[in-house]
Amino acid sequence: MTRAKALRGLARTMGYACVAIGLFHVLLGNAAIPGATSAGPTVDSLGRFLGAIFAGYGLAWLWAARRSPVPAAAVRGLTAVFLLGALGRLLSLAVEGRPHWFQLALAALELALSPLLFRLADADERAGGEAAV
Repeated sequence: MTRAKALRGLARTMGYACVAIGLFHVLLGNAAIPGATSAGPTVDSLGRFLGAIFAGYGLAWLWAARRSPVPAAAVRGLTAVFLLGALGRLLSLAVEGRPHWFQLALAALELALSPLLFRLADADERAGGEAAV
C-alpha cells in the first residue's frame, strides 16, 4: 500500500469514526461517557453539544479524504485538533487524576495516531493524487 492510499484510508476511518462517535454522544448524552451516567443535566448538555461538534469534525475528515489530492494543510489542521484533544486528556489526568480506563486508552490512541497522520499529511499531494477515489 502506498503512503497516499494509507493517508486516504486513515482519513476516511477518522471521518467515519468521529461521525459515529459524535452522533452516539448526541443521542445518548451522559450514557455515552463511561462513569458519567449520574453527572447531571449540565454535563449531559455539554456532552451532546460536543458530540455534534465531533460529528462535524468527522465530516471535515471525510471532506478531506474525498479531495484529490488529499489536502496536506487540512490533514495537518485536523491532526493538530486531534492532538490538542489528547493533550487536553493529559492535562485532565494531571489536574483531576486518573479517569476511566477507556479514556486512557483513547488518549494513547490519539497520541500514537497524531505523529503518523502528521508524517502522512502530504503523501497524496506528493503522489499527485494517485490514490484518488
